[in-house]
Amino acid sequence: MNKKIVVITGSPRKKGNSFAMTDAFIQAAEAKGHTVTRFDAAMKNVGGCRACETCFKTGKACSFDDDFNGIASAILEADAVVFTMPVYWYSIPAQIKGVIDRLFSFVVGGKEVAGKECAMIICCAEKDMTVMDGVRMPLERSAALLKWRMVGEVLIPGVFNVGDIEKTDGCAQAAVLADKI
Repeated sequence: MNKKIVVITGSPRKKGNSFAMTDAFIQAAEAKGHTVTRFDAAMKNVGGCRACETCFKTGKACSFDDDFNGIASAILEADAVVFTMPVYWYSIPAQIKGVIDRLFSFVVGGKEVAGKECAMIICCAEKDMTVMDGVRMPLERSAALLKWRMVGEVLIPGVFNVGDIEKTDGCAQAAVLADKI
């Protein structure tokens, strides 16, 4: 079955390691017949949640109109959501954090998003796998709150410089992730 997949990236580095894995995933997913919509959060205007709890009261996900509303619309229509990012200071990069925080609008707005599939592609500079826990755990908890089914993760340590991903099997793992959706 062909699915609608939303990919949300969190790196500002277009030729970086997480982008390389994202591209590998997208190519594999499209080759399987899936439709992929990509949002590069670092290149979008997405602010943080203002906790006003007026979600969807204006017909849009957020009363504060920025690029999140387009992302939210795509997520509502999607069968799966894939988050890709590097780890920044042991946590989620600010460039994507606003998107993740504002997923709460689905809860406040009473939107039915349960049953979607979710996956993550993460890399970090350090070789210690636990460095990625600061990204992996919040994404897993967010997926659980939204009643999304986590179908896979690609966790690649030890990549910092542009091109370091080529010394790993990260792109191959990202391509295989498309098989799980």
